[in-house]
Amino acid sequence: MNLQDLEKYSSAITLSDMEVFVFPELMYSLVLANIMSPVLWSWRELEPFKKLEGKTSYRKLMRLRQFIMDEFDFNLDLETWGLTTQETELKRFAHVMSPDQIASSNALFGYTGDRYYFDVDIRKHFGLDKYDGEVIPYWKTETVEAMAGFRRKPDYGKAAGECVSLATLYAAAAFIVCGVPLEDIFLILTPLHSQNFLDMQDGILTNNRRLVTKTMWFNGTEISYKAQRALRNEQVTIVTHPTGYVHCFYDDATIDPKAYDHFRRRLHEYLSAGLDMTSFASFLRQHTQYQKYFQICRDCHGQPQFLKAETLFSYEHSSPYKIGDKTHDKLLAEVHDEDFIRYEIPGRVRCDRLNEFLQRDKPDVQTSEGREAVRRFIEPVVPDAAGLVETLADFLHIEPRLPSREKTFTPVEPIRLSVDQSREEIIAYLSSKRQTIPTVDLAFYAYRDMDTCDWRPFVKAAIERSPVSLGMVESKSIEEVYVWLREMNSQSLYDGNRLAQPDEVANYLTGDGLEKAFLLANVLRRRTPEQALALTVDNGRVLLRGAAEFEFVSAKHLQKRVQVSPDGQIQA
Repeated sequence: MNLQDLEKYSSAITLSDMEVFVFPELMYSLVLANIMSPVLWSWRELEPFKKLEGKTSYRKLMRLRQFIMDEFDFNLDLETWGLTTQETELKRFAHVMSPDQIASSNALFGYTGDRYYFDVDIRKHFGLDKYDGEVIPYWKTETVEAMAGFRRKPDYGKAAGECVSLATLYAAAAFIVCGVPLEDIFLILTPLHSQNFLDMQDGILTNNRRLVTKTMWFNGTEISYKAQRALRNEQVTIVTHPTGYVHCFYDDATIDPKAYDHFRRRLHEYLSAGLDMTSFASFLRQHTQYQKYFQICRDCHGQPQFLKAETLFSYEHSSPYKIGDKTHDKLLAEVHDEDFIRYEIPGRVRCDRLNEFLQRDKPDVQTSEGREAVRRFIEPVVPDAAGLVETLADFLHIEPRLPSREKTFTPVEPIRLSVDQSREEIIAYLSSKRQTIPTVDLAFYAYRDMDTCDWRPFVKAAIERSPVSLGMVESKSIEEVYVWLREMNSQSLYDGNRLAQPDEVANYLTGDGLEKAFLLANVLRRRTPEQALALTVDNGRVLLRGAAEFEFVSAKHLQKRVQVSPDGQIQA
Protein backbone atom coordinates (compact mmCIF):
# COMPACT_ATOMS: atom_id res chain seq x y z
CA MET A 1 0.00 0.00 0.00
CA ASN A 2 1.65 3.25 -1.15
CA LEU A 3 1.28 6.55 0.72
CA GLN A 4 -1.64 7.76 -1.40
CA ASP A 5 -3.53 4.51 -0.89
CA LEU A 6 -2.73 4.65 2.82
CA GLU A 7 -4.32 8.10 2.96
CA LYS A 8 -7.46 6.87 1.20
CA TYR A 9 -7.77 3.69 3.25
CA SER A 10 -7.23 5.52 6.52
CA SER A 11 -9.94 7.94 5.38
CA ALA A 12 -12.30 4.97 5.19
CA ILE A 13 -11.76 4.65 8.95
CA THR A 14 -12.40 8.29 9.92
CA LEU A 15 -14.91 9.17 7.14
CA SER A 16 -14.81 12.93 7.63
CA ASP A 17 -16.87 15.22 5.41
CA MET A 18 -13.66 16.34 3.75
CA GLU A 19 -12.48 12.78 3.10
CA VAL A 20 -15.77 11.73 1.49
CA PHE A 21 -15.64 14.87 -0.64
CA VAL A 22 -12.14 14.02 -1.92
CA PHE A 23 -12.61 10.24 -2.17
CA PRO A 24 -16.19 9.74 -3.40
CA GLU A 25 -15.90 5.93 -3.21
CA LEU A 26 -16.06 6.26 0.58
CA MET A 27 -19.74 7.20 0.60
CA TYR A 28 -20.84 3.87 -0.80
CA SER A 29 -18.25 2.06 1.27
CA LEU A 30 -20.06 3.27 4.38
CA VAL A 31 -23.39 2.08 2.96
CA LEU A 32 -21.88 -1.38 2.48
CA ALA A 33 -20.33 -1.31 5.97
CA ASN A 34 -23.77 -0.61 7.42
CA ILE A 35 -25.28 -3.37 5.28
CA MET A 36 -22.76 -5.82 6.76
CA SER A 37 -23.46 -4.63 10.31
CA PRO A 38 -25.56 -6.93 12.53
CA VAL A 39 -27.30 -3.84 13.94
CA LEU A 40 -29.52 -3.24 10.91
CA TRP A 41 -30.23 -6.94 10.46
CA SER A 42 -31.52 -7.06 14.04
CA TRP A 43 -34.14 -4.43 13.12
CA ARG A 44 -35.88 -7.00 10.93
CA GLU A 45 -36.73 -8.95 14.08
CA LEU A 46 -38.34 -6.00 15.85
CA GLU A 47 -42.11 -6.13 16.24
CA PRO A 48 -42.87 -3.04 14.07
CA PHE A 49 -41.17 -4.70 11.09
CA LYS A 50 -42.12 -8.31 11.83
CA LYS A 51 -45.76 -7.24 11.53
CA LEU A 52 -45.09 -5.96 8.01
CA GLU A 53 -43.72 -9.21 6.57
CA GLY A 54 -45.27 -9.69 3.16
CA LYS A 55 -46.18 -6.02 2.82
CA THR A 56 -44.85 -3.72 0.09
CA SER A 57 -41.47 -2.03 0.28
CA TYR A 58 -43.26 1.32 0.31
CA ARG A 59 -45.31 0.34 3.37
CA LYS A 60 -42.18 -0.84 5.17
CA LEU A 61 -40.35 2.33 4.19
CA MET A 62 -43.02 4.49 5.79
CA ARG A 63 -42.65 2.46 8.99
CA LEU A 64 -38.87 2.78 8.79
CA ARG A 65 -39.27 6.55 8.64
CA GLN A 66 -41.21 6.55 11.91
CA PHE A 67 -38.70 4.18 13.50
CA ILE A 68 -35.78 6.45 12.61
CA MET A 69 -37.73 9.50 13.78
CA ASP A 70 -38.33 7.76 17.12
CA GLU A 71 -34.86 6.29 17.64
CA PHE A 72 -32.45 8.84 16.12
CA ASP A 73 -31.65 12.50 16.62
CA PHE A 74 -30.05 14.79 14.06
CA ASN A 75 -26.70 15.80 15.54
CA LEU A 76 -25.64 19.33 14.67
CA ASP A 77 -22.75 19.47 17.17
CA LEU A 78 -19.86 19.95 14.77
CA GLU A 79 -17.26 19.46 17.51
CA THR A 80 -18.36 15.93 18.41
CA TRP A 81 -15.29 14.60 16.60
CA GLY A 82 -12.88 17.41 17.43
CA LEU A 83 -11.00 20.02 15.45
CA THR A 84 -8.34 20.12 12.78
CA THR A 85 -6.92 22.94 10.63
CA GLN A 86 -7.42 23.97 7.05
CA GLU A 87 -3.68 23.76 6.44
CA THR A 88 -3.53 20.16 7.66
CA GLU A 89 -6.40 19.02 5.49
CA LEU A 90 -5.32 20.91 2.38
CA LYS A 91 -1.84 19.43 2.70
CA ARG A 92 -3.29 15.92 3.04
CA PHE A 93 -5.23 16.18 -0.20
CA ALA A 94 -3.02 18.42 -2.33
CA HIS A 95 -2.13 15.44 -4.53
CA VAL A 96 -5.83 14.94 -5.37
CA MET A 97 -7.53 18.34 -5.46
CA SER A 98 -6.42 21.97 -5.56
CA PRO A 99 -7.11 24.31 -2.61
CA ASP A 100 -9.22 26.54 -4.89
CA GLN A 101 -11.48 23.65 -5.85
CA ILE A 102 -11.89 22.67 -2.24
CA ALA A 103 -12.65 26.23 -1.10
CA SER A 104 -15.25 26.73 -3.82
CA SER A 105 -17.36 23.76 -2.85
CA ASN A 106 -16.62 22.61 0.69
CA ALA A 107 -18.46 24.13 3.62
CA LEU A 108 -15.40 24.05 5.90
CA PHE A 109 -13.19 26.01 3.53
CA GLY A 110 -15.19 29.13 2.82
CA TYR A 111 -18.10 27.84 0.75
CA THR A 112 -21.34 29.67 1.44
CA GLY A 113 -23.57 28.58 -1.42
CA ASP A 114 -25.37 31.06 -3.64
CA ARG A 115 -27.28 34.20 -2.65
CA TYR A 116 -29.85 32.22 -0.68
CA TYR A 117 -27.30 31.13 1.88
CA PHE A 118 -26.23 34.69 2.57
CA ASP A 119 -29.86 35.67 3.07
CA VAL A 120 -30.65 32.97 5.65
CA ASP A 121 -27.15 32.98 7.18
CA ILE A 122 -26.88 29.23 6.72
CA ARG A 123 -23.29 29.09 7.97
CA LYS A 124 -24.44 30.55 11.27
CA HIS A 125 -27.30 28.05 11.38
CA PHE A 126 -24.83 25.19 11.11
CA GLY A 127 -22.38 26.86 13.48
CA LEU A 128 -19.83 27.26 10.68
CA ASP A 129 -19.51 31.02 11.12
CA LYS A 130 -17.04 30.57 13.98
CA TYR A 131 -14.73 28.56 11.69
CA ASP A 132 -13.82 31.32 9.26
CA GLY A 133 -10.24 31.07 10.47
CA GLU A 134 -7.69 28.28 10.30
CA VAL A 135 -9.35 25.94 12.82
CA ILE A 136 -12.19 23.78 11.48
CA PRO A 137 -14.19 20.81 12.83
CA TYR A 138 -13.61 17.29 11.56
CA TRP A 139 -17.35 16.83 10.88
CA LYS A 140 -17.04 13.05 10.68
CA THR A 141 -19.59 10.60 9.36
CA GLU A 142 -20.65 7.85 11.75
CA THR A 143 -21.11 4.12 11.21
CA VAL A 144 -24.39 2.75 12.57
CA GLU A 145 -22.47 1.55 15.65
CA ALA A 146 -21.07 5.02 16.30
CA MET A 147 -24.55 6.50 15.78
CA ALA A 148 -25.90 4.08 18.39
CA GLY A 149 -23.09 5.15 20.72
CA PHE A 150 -24.71 8.56 21.19
CA ARG A 151 -27.16 6.90 23.58
CA ARG A 152 -24.29 6.80 26.06
CA LYS A 153 -23.66 10.55 25.89
CA PRO A 154 -25.28 12.97 28.35
CA ASP A 155 -28.27 14.91 27.00
CA TYR A 156 -28.91 12.50 24.12
CA GLY A 157 -30.74 9.32 25.11
CA LYS A 158 -31.16 8.41 21.44
CA ALA A 159 -28.88 7.34 18.65
CA ALA A 160 -27.76 10.28 16.51
CA GLY A 161 -25.80 11.33 13.45
CA GLU A 162 -25.26 14.10 10.95
CA CYS A 163 -26.81 14.19 7.48
CA VAL A 164 -24.28 11.92 5.72
CA SER A 165 -24.60 9.34 8.49
CA LEU A 166 -28.38 9.42 8.22
CA ALA A 167 -28.29 9.17 4.42
CA THR A 168 -26.07 6.08 4.46
CA LEU A 169 -28.16 4.61 7.29
CA TYR A 170 -31.37 5.12 5.30
CA ALA A 171 -29.86 3.56 2.16
CA ALA A 172 -28.67 0.46 4.02
CA ALA A 173 -31.86 0.11 6.08
CA ALA A 174 -34.11 0.58 3.04
CA PHE A 175 -32.29 -2.34 1.43
CA ILE A 176 -32.15 -4.66 4.47
CA VAL A 177 -35.39 -3.85 6.29
CA CYS A 178 -37.65 -2.69 3.45
CA GLY A 179 -36.41 -4.77 0.54
CA VAL A 180 -35.67 -1.79 -1.73
CA PRO A 181 -33.12 -2.89 -4.38
CA LEU A 182 -29.83 -1.02 -4.17
CA GLU A 183 -30.14 -0.26 -7.89
CA ASP A 184 -33.13 1.95 -7.01
CA ILE A 185 -31.22 4.04 -4.44
CA PHE A 186 -29.05 7.01 -5.48
CA LEU A 187 -27.08 8.96 -2.86
CA ILE A 188 -26.81 12.71 -3.46
CA LEU A 189 -24.20 14.89 -1.75
CA THR A 190 -23.98 18.69 -1.76
CA PRO A 191 -21.47 20.82 0.19
CA LEU A 192 -23.92 21.29 3.07
CA HIS A 193 -26.20 18.28 2.86
CA SER A 194 -26.61 14.63 1.93
CA GLN A 195 -29.77 12.80 0.95
CA ASN A 196 -30.99 9.87 -1.14
CA PHE A 197 -33.34 9.52 -4.08
CA LEU A 198 -35.36 6.30 -4.02
CA ASP A 199 -36.66 5.36 -7.45
CA MET A 200 -40.06 4.04 -6.43
CA GLN A 201 -43.58 5.28 -7.24
CA ASP A 202 -43.23 9.03 -8.02
CA GLY A 203 -39.87 9.11 -6.24
CA ILE A 204 -38.93 9.60 -2.59
CA LEU A 205 -36.16 11.77 -1.13
CA THR A 206 -34.69 11.13 2.28
CA ASN A 207 -33.93 14.27 4.24
CA ASN A 208 -32.05 13.71 7.51
CA ARG A 209 -34.53 11.63 9.54
CA ARG A 210 -37.50 12.23 7.24
CA LEU A 211 -38.80 10.88 3.96
CA VAL A 212 -40.34 13.25 1.42
CA THR A 213 -42.72 11.95 -1.24
CA LYS A 214 -43.44 14.03 -4.33
CA THR A 215 -46.79 15.09 -2.87
CA MET A 216 -45.06 16.23 0.31
CA TRP A 217 -42.33 18.00 -1.68
CA PHE A 218 -44.92 20.28 -3.27
CA ASN A 219 -47.33 20.76 -0.35
CA GLY A 220 -46.02 24.23 0.48
CA THR A 221 -45.32 23.55 4.18
CA GLU A 222 -42.31 24.89 6.06
CA ILE A 223 -40.87 21.38 6.48
CA SER A 224 -41.03 20.75 2.74
CA TYR A 225 -39.52 24.15 1.99
CA LYS A 226 -36.54 23.33 4.21
CA ALA A 227 -36.22 19.90 2.59
CA GLN A 228 -35.85 21.63 -0.79
CA ARG A 229 -33.03 23.88 0.36
CA ALA A 230 -30.06 21.84 -0.84
CA LEU A 231 -31.36 20.93 -4.30
CA ARG A 232 -32.70 24.45 -4.89
CA ASN A 233 -29.50 26.25 -3.94
CA GLU A 234 -26.44 24.02 -4.08
CA GLN A 235 -24.26 22.37 -6.67
CA VAL A 236 -24.55 18.60 -6.28
CA THR A 237 -21.03 17.38 -5.61
CA ILE A 238 -21.42 13.61 -5.83
CA VAL A 239 -24.03 11.12 -7.00
CA THR A 240 -23.21 7.53 -6.08
CA HIS A 241 -24.88 4.20 -6.79
CA PRO A 242 -24.01 0.45 -6.87
CA THR A 243 -22.58 1.01 -10.35
CA GLY A 244 -20.18 3.78 -9.27
CA TYR A 245 -20.09 7.53 -8.77
CA VAL A 246 -19.93 10.85 -10.59
CA HIS A 247 -18.21 13.89 -9.03
CA CYS A 248 -18.70 17.50 -10.10
CA PHE A 249 -14.91 18.14 -10.23
CA TYR A 250 -13.48 14.90 -11.54
CA ASP A 251 -13.42 14.32 -15.28
CA ASP A 252 -13.69 10.56 -14.86
CA ALA A 253 -16.88 8.94 -13.60
CA THR A 254 -17.49 5.27 -12.79
CA ILE A 255 -21.29 5.27 -12.54
CA ASP A 256 -23.11 3.44 -15.35
CA PRO A 257 -24.09 6.28 -17.72
CA LYS A 258 -27.46 4.62 -18.40
CA ALA A 259 -28.15 4.50 -14.67
CA TYR A 260 -27.08 8.14 -14.35
CA ASP A 261 -29.33 9.20 -17.23
CA HIS A 262 -32.23 7.31 -15.66
CA PHE A 263 -31.59 9.04 -12.33
CA ARG A 264 -31.44 12.48 -13.95
CA ARG A 265 -34.75 11.88 -15.73
CA ARG A 266 -36.52 10.50 -12.67
CA LEU A 267 -35.23 13.26 -10.40
CA HIS A 268 -36.35 15.84 -12.97
CA GLU A 269 -39.84 14.32 -12.93
CA TYR A 270 -39.88 14.33 -9.12
CA LEU A 271 -38.84 17.99 -8.98
CA SER A 272 -41.59 19.11 -11.38
CA ALA A 273 -45.31 19.43 -10.69
CA GLY A 274 -48.20 20.33 -12.98
CA LEU A 275 -50.40 23.34 -12.32
CA ASP A 276 -53.82 22.54 -10.87
CA MET A 277 -55.77 23.82 -7.88
CA THR A 278 -53.98 21.46 -5.50
CA SER A 279 -50.54 22.71 -6.49
CA PHE A 280 -51.77 26.32 -6.66
CA ALA A 281 -53.14 26.04 -3.12
CA SER A 282 -49.75 24.67 -2.02
CA PHE A 283 -48.09 27.65 -3.70
CA LEU A 284 -50.29 30.04 -1.72
CA ARG A 285 -49.59 28.07 1.46
CA GLN A 286 -45.88 28.75 1.06
CA HIS A 287 -46.07 32.22 -0.46
CA THR A 288 -48.52 33.77 1.99
CA GLN A 289 -48.04 37.28 0.56
CA TYR A 290 -50.30 36.34 -2.38
CA GLN A 291 -53.22 34.94 -0.35
CA LYS A 292 -54.81 38.38 -0.08
CA TYR A 293 -55.54 38.36 -3.83
CA PHE A 294 -57.74 35.24 -3.75
CA GLN A 295 -61.12 34.18 -2.40
CA ILE A 296 -62.94 30.87 -2.00
CA CYS A 297 -66.52 30.41 -3.22
CA ARG A 298 -68.93 27.75 -1.98
CA ASP A 299 -72.56 26.95 -2.65
CA CYS A 300 -74.90 27.27 0.35
CA HIS A 301 -78.49 26.14 -0.42
CA GLY A 302 -78.20 27.41 -3.96
CA GLN A 303 -76.61 30.74 -2.97
CA PRO A 304 -72.88 31.57 -3.34
CA GLN A 305 -70.83 32.44 -0.25
CA PHE A 306 -67.31 33.85 -0.28
CA LEU A 307 -64.33 33.49 2.04
CA LYS A 308 -60.95 35.21 2.11
CA ALA A 309 -58.19 32.77 1.18
CA GLU A 310 -56.04 33.76 4.16
CA THR A 311 -58.95 33.01 6.50
CA LEU A 312 -59.30 29.48 5.16
CA PHE A 313 -55.55 28.94 5.36
CA SER A 314 -55.68 29.94 9.03
CA TYR A 315 -58.13 27.09 9.65
CA GLU A 316 -55.57 24.63 8.25
CA HIS A 317 -53.28 25.23 11.22
CA SER A 318 -55.55 23.31 13.60
CA SER A 319 -57.10 20.89 11.11
CA PRO A 320 -56.02 17.63 9.42
CA TYR A 321 -57.74 18.86 6.23
CA LYS A 322 -56.12 20.89 3.46
CA ILE A 323 -57.16 23.42 0.85
CA GLY A 324 -57.28 22.16 -2.72
CA ASP A 325 -57.09 18.42 -2.10
CA LYS A 326 -59.78 15.78 -1.53
CA THR A 327 -60.32 17.03 2.04
CA HIS A 328 -61.08 20.58 0.88
CA ASP A 329 -64.85 20.35 1.53
CA LYS A 330 -64.28 18.96 5.01
CA LEU A 331 -62.10 21.95 5.82
CA LEU A 332 -64.81 24.32 4.56
CA ALA A 333 -67.28 22.58 6.88
CA GLU A 334 -65.11 23.57 9.85
CA VAL A 335 -65.26 27.30 9.01
CA HIS A 336 -67.49 29.42 11.23
CA ASP A 337 -70.55 30.78 9.41
CA GLU A 338 -69.60 34.36 10.34
CA ASP A 339 -66.40 34.10 8.28
CA PHE A 340 -68.39 33.70 5.06
CA ILE A 341 -69.53 36.72 3.09
CA ARG A 342 -72.67 36.69 0.91
CA TYR A 343 -71.20 38.85 -1.82
CA GLU A 344 -68.14 38.52 -4.04
CA ILE A 345 -65.14 40.24 -2.44
CA PRO A 346 -63.78 42.95 -4.78
CA GLY A 347 -60.09 42.89 -5.72
CA ARG A 348 -59.75 39.10 -5.39
CA VAL A 349 -59.58 36.22 -7.89
CA ARG A 350 -62.31 33.63 -7.43
CA CYS A 351 -60.63 30.22 -7.00
CA ASP A 352 -63.58 28.37 -8.53
CA ARG A 353 -63.12 30.35 -11.76
CA LEU A 354 -59.35 29.90 -11.56
CA ASN A 355 -59.94 26.16 -11.29
CA GLU A 356 -62.18 26.23 -14.38
CA PHE A 357 -59.45 28.09 -16.28
CA LEU A 358 -56.73 25.61 -15.22
CA GLN A 359 -58.85 22.59 -16.15
CA ARG A 360 -59.86 24.08 -19.48
CA ASP A 361 -56.60 25.62 -20.72
CA LYS A 362 -54.06 23.46 -18.83
CA PRO A 363 -51.35 26.15 -18.92
CA ASP A 364 -47.76 24.96 -18.46
CA VAL A 365 -45.91 27.68 -16.56
CA GLN A 366 -42.57 26.16 -17.58
CA THR A 367 -43.28 27.62 -21.03
CA SER A 368 -43.53 31.30 -21.91
CA GLU A 369 -46.98 30.72 -23.44
CA GLY A 370 -48.28 29.09 -20.27
CA ARG A 371 -46.89 31.84 -18.04
CA GLU A 372 -48.43 34.49 -20.25
CA ALA A 373 -51.84 32.76 -20.11
CA VAL A 374 -51.84 32.70 -16.31
CA ARG A 375 -50.60 36.27 -16.15
CA ARG A 376 -53.47 37.48 -18.33
CA PHE A 377 -56.01 35.62 -16.19
CA ILE A 378 -54.92 37.13 -12.85
CA GLU A 379 -53.65 40.51 -14.07
CA PRO A 380 -56.96 42.39 -13.61
CA VAL A 381 -56.68 41.73 -9.86
CA VAL A 382 -53.04 41.01 -8.92
CA PRO A 383 -50.81 44.13 -9.12
CA ASP A 384 -47.58 42.27 -9.91
CA ALA A 385 -49.08 39.44 -11.91
CA ALA A 386 -45.84 38.73 -13.77
CA GLY A 387 -43.94 38.43 -10.47
CA LEU A 388 -46.49 36.00 -9.06
CA VAL A 389 -46.30 33.84 -12.18
CA GLU A 390 -42.50 33.73 -12.11
CA THR A 391 -42.60 32.74 -8.43
CA LEU A 392 -45.22 30.11 -9.23
CA ALA A 393 -43.08 28.66 -12.02
CA ASP A 394 -40.12 28.48 -9.67
CA PHE A 395 -42.27 26.77 -7.02
CA LEU A 396 -43.44 24.10 -9.45
CA HIS A 397 -40.03 23.18 -10.82
CA ILE A 398 -36.51 22.88 -9.41
CA GLU A 399 -33.62 22.48 -11.79
CA PRO A 400 -30.92 20.64 -9.82
CA ARG A 401 -27.29 21.45 -10.54
CA LEU A 402 -26.07 17.89 -11.04
CA PRO A 403 -22.55 16.85 -12.04
CA SER A 404 -22.17 17.29 -15.77
CA ARG A 405 -23.09 14.48 -18.14
CA GLU A 406 -19.94 15.37 -20.10
CA LYS A 407 -17.64 12.98 -18.27
CA THR A 408 -15.35 10.15 -19.28
CA PHE A 409 -17.36 7.19 -18.06
CA THR A 410 -15.01 4.39 -17.11
CA PRO A 411 -17.01 1.24 -16.47
CA VAL A 412 -16.30 -0.70 -13.28
CA GLU A 413 -17.82 -3.93 -12.08
CA PRO A 414 -21.14 -3.04 -10.41
CA ILE A 415 -22.00 -4.18 -6.89
CA ARG A 416 -24.77 -6.75 -7.24
CA LEU A 417 -26.60 -7.54 -4.02
CA SER A 418 -30.08 -9.03 -3.77
CA VAL A 419 -32.72 -8.24 -1.16
CA ASP A 420 -33.20 -12.01 -0.88
CA GLN A 421 -29.63 -12.67 0.27
CA SER A 422 -28.79 -13.32 3.92
CA ARG A 423 -26.22 -11.26 5.79
CA GLU A 424 -23.76 -14.14 5.55
CA GLU A 425 -24.27 -14.43 1.79
CA ILE A 426 -23.78 -10.70 1.33
CA ILE A 427 -20.55 -10.66 3.33
CA ALA A 428 -19.28 -13.69 1.38
CA TYR A 429 -20.11 -12.02 -1.94
CA LEU A 430 -18.45 -8.75 -0.92
CA SER A 431 -15.37 -10.63 0.34
CA SER A 432 -15.06 -12.23 -3.10
CA LYS A 433 -15.12 -8.82 -4.81
CA ARG A 434 -12.46 -7.01 -2.76
CA GLN A 435 -9.77 -7.50 -5.38
CA THR A 436 -11.89 -6.30 -8.30
CA ILE A 437 -14.07 -3.52 -6.83
CA PRO A 438 -12.10 -0.91 -4.81
CA THR A 439 -15.25 0.47 -3.16
CA VAL A 440 -15.94 -2.97 -1.71
CA ASP A 441 -12.41 -3.28 -0.35
CA LEU A 442 -12.75 0.14 1.29
CA ALA A 443 -16.05 -1.00 2.80
CA PHE A 444 -14.27 -3.57 4.95
CA TYR A 445 -12.11 -0.77 6.38
CA ALA A 446 -15.18 1.36 7.11
CA TYR A 447 -16.64 -1.82 8.68
CA ARG A 448 -13.44 -2.11 10.81
CA ASP A 449 -12.85 -5.74 9.88
CA MET A 450 -9.50 -6.17 11.63
CA ASP A 451 -9.36 -9.89 10.77
CA THR A 452 -8.86 -9.25 7.06
CA CYS A 453 -7.69 -5.62 6.73
CA ASP A 454 -4.21 -4.13 6.78
CA TRP A 455 -3.89 -2.54 10.21
CA ARG A 456 -1.81 0.44 9.08
CA PRO A 457 -4.78 2.59 7.95
CA PHE A 458 -6.53 2.01 11.27
CA VAL A 459 -3.38 2.90 13.23
CA LYS A 460 -2.73 5.98 11.08
CA ALA A 461 -6.27 7.26 11.69
CA ALA A 462 -5.99 6.48 15.43
CA ILE A 463 -2.78 8.42 16.03
CA GLU A 464 -3.26 11.26 13.54
CA ARG A 465 -6.98 12.08 13.56
CA SER A 466 -8.27 11.51 17.09
CA PRO A 467 -8.31 14.97 18.72
CA VAL A 468 -11.23 14.35 21.12
CA SER A 469 -9.33 11.81 23.18
CA LEU A 470 -6.33 14.15 23.35
CA GLY A 471 -8.43 17.04 24.59
CA MET A 472 -10.29 14.92 27.11
CA VAL A 473 -7.10 13.87 28.94
CA GLU A 474 -5.15 17.08 28.47
CA SER A 475 -4.94 17.75 32.22
CA LYS A 476 -4.08 14.15 33.16
CA SER A 477 -0.65 12.60 33.50
CA ILE A 478 0.10 9.47 31.47
CA GLU A 479 -0.33 7.35 34.60
CA GLU A 480 -3.69 9.04 35.29
CA VAL A 481 -4.79 8.37 31.70
CA TYR A 482 -3.86 4.72 32.15
CA VAL A 483 -5.86 4.46 35.38
CA TRP A 484 -8.81 6.27 33.76
CA LEU A 485 -8.80 3.79 30.88
CA ARG A 486 -8.50 0.77 33.15
CA GLU A 487 -11.52 1.92 35.16
CA MET A 488 -13.61 2.73 32.08
CA ASN A 489 -16.42 0.42 30.87
CA SER A 490 -14.88 -2.37 28.79
CA GLN A 491 -17.67 -3.01 26.30
CA SER A 492 -16.80 -2.35 22.65
CA LEU A 493 -19.24 -0.56 20.36
CA TYR A 494 -18.37 -3.12 17.68
CA ASP A 495 -19.06 -6.84 17.65
CA GLY A 496 -16.50 -9.56 16.99
CA ASN A 497 -13.01 -8.45 16.06
CA ARG A 498 -14.05 -5.02 14.84
CA LEU A 499 -12.53 -2.01 16.61
CA ALA A 500 -13.56 1.48 17.68
CA GLN A 501 -11.27 4.43 17.11
CA PRO A 502 -9.86 6.35 20.11
CA ASP A 503 -12.36 9.21 19.78
CA GLU A 504 -15.28 6.78 19.75
CA VAL A 505 -13.94 5.33 23.01
CA ALA A 506 -13.50 8.84 24.45
CA ASN A 507 -16.88 10.16 23.32
CA TYR A 508 -18.88 7.21 24.62
CA LEU A 509 -16.60 6.28 27.57
CA THR A 510 -16.55 2.61 26.69
CA GLY A 511 -14.10 0.36 24.87
CA ASP A 512 -12.37 -2.98 24.73
CA GLY A 513 -8.86 -3.15 26.20
CA LEU A 514 -7.31 -3.14 22.73
CA GLU A 515 -9.29 -0.02 21.82
CA LYS A 516 -8.14 1.63 25.06
CA ALA A 517 -4.55 0.78 24.16
CA PHE A 518 -4.92 2.66 20.87
CA LEU A 519 -6.29 5.67 22.77
CA LEU A 520 -3.26 5.64 25.05
CA ALA A 521 -0.98 5.23 22.03
CA ASN A 522 -2.56 8.36 20.55
CA VAL A 523 -1.79 10.29 23.76
CA LEU A 524 1.78 8.99 23.95
CA ARG A 525 2.36 9.82 20.30
CA ARG A 526 1.25 13.42 20.88
CA ARG A 527 3.21 13.97 24.13
CA THR A 528 6.42 12.10 23.32
CA PRO A 529 6.70 11.95 19.54
CA GLU A 530 10.41 11.15 19.78
CA GLN A 531 9.55 7.84 21.44
CA ALA A 532 8.89 4.76 19.30
CA LEU A 533 5.74 2.79 20.16
CA ALA A 534 5.18 -0.95 20.03
CA LEU A 535 1.83 -2.66 20.48
CA THR A 536 1.64 -6.41 20.91
CA VAL A 537 -1.78 -8.05 20.68
CA ASP A 538 -2.00 -11.68 21.73
CA ASN A 539 -5.71 -12.42 21.98
CA GLY A 540 -6.71 -11.42 25.52
CA ARG A 541 -3.38 -9.76 26.40
CA VAL A 542 -2.48 -6.37 24.99
CA LEU A 543 0.87 -4.75 25.75
CA LEU A 544 1.75 -1.18 24.75
CA ARG A 545 5.40 -0.18 25.05
CA GLY A 546 6.73 3.35 24.93
CA ALA A 547 8.95 4.84 27.59
CA ALA A 548 7.05 2.48 29.91
CA GLU A 549 4.81 -0.56 29.53
CA PHE A 550 1.02 -0.58 29.77
CA GLU A 551 -1.04 -3.74 29.80
CA PHE A 552 -4.74 -4.17 28.91
CA VAL A 553 -7.15 -7.08 28.77
CA SER A 554 -9.08 -7.62 25.53
CA ALA A 555 -12.15 -9.66 24.67
CA LYS A 556 -11.17 -9.56 21.01
CA HIS A 557 -9.44 -12.53 19.42
CA LEU A 558 -6.66 -10.89 17.45
CA GLN A 559 -2.92 -11.35 17.15
CA LYS A 560 -0.76 -8.56 15.79
CA ARG A 561 2.38 -6.56 16.42
CA VAL A 562 2.31 -2.86 15.53
CA GLN A 563 5.27 -0.46 15.59
CA VAL A 564 5.24 3.31 15.15
CA SER A 565 8.61 4.98 14.63
CA PRO A 566 9.36 8.54 15.78
CA ASP A 567 8.99 9.77 12.18
CA GLY A 568 5.47 8.30 12.01
CA GLN A 569 6.21 5.21 9.94
CA ILE A 570 3.81 2.40 10.80
CA GLN A 571 4.58 -1.28 10.56
CA ALA A 572 2.04 -3.99 11.30
